[in-house]
Amino acid sequence: MEPVVTAAAEFSPDGSSHWLAVGIFAVGAPLVVHLGRKQRTTGRAQRFSRVFAVTIVLVSAADLLYEAVPPTLERSVPLHLSDLVPLVAAYALYFRRAWAHALAYYWGVALSTQALISPALTGPDFPHANYLLFWGSHLLAVLAAIYLTWGLGMRVDWRSYRLAVAVTVGWAAATMTFNAVAGTNYGFLNGKSDTASILDVLGPWPWYLLPVAALLLAVWALMTWPWTRLRDRDHVT
Repeated sequence: MEPVVTAAAEFSPDGSSHWLAVGIFAVGAPLVVHLGRKQRTTGRAQRFSRVFAVTIVLVSAADLLYEAVPPTLERSVPLHLSDLVPLVAAYALYFRRAWAHALAYYWGVALSTQALISPALTGPDFPHANYLLFWGSHLLAVLAAIYLTWGLGMRVDWRSYRLAVAVTVGWAAATMTFNAVAGTNYGFLNGKSDTASILDVLGPWPWYLLPVAALLLAVWALMTWPWTRLRDRDHVT
């Protein structure tokens, strides 16, 4: 009798493994904030931050390697913002540079969290590497941004906002050019994702890029304004 071979279960948005990732984020976010605030008073933040950074780099490298085997133009080039967010988050954790924190904050909190709502994940489900590396790279990057901002107290201002906008415009221009030449769709800049997302209600390509850009500018401004108000209030007092 021949053995029965069963295919690995496929990831399904709104399935139990999706809610597992959401639950980990819901627990992890307040935990890293509490930990960061406690470390601020004890002076123990540096060691934890660097271990956190190395962990993110290792998970991100494993994720990029997984996508690169076998190598294809469609999957193996690290041009998605989700490929870049873990790297800048790790750099911000290790070196505490304001520019890296700004990118991790705007990209991570505003963009990487979209995976919790509409994950662009296809393929084998938990506990396959496909699932673990996707969620590991996304969640660790977002938690790092939260830890640095609300835990350790790193702040952004309008200069940070302008930096994030300029770098993102540069990334979009370079990525769209690569997509046009290579026939790829990194960043979903040259077409919509194959999975359901907010892009589905924003019109066809390329017109959906305009409301996305406007929404992003507005959300990032709202993410900046409270910190500038807080800084101005502190200066007055």
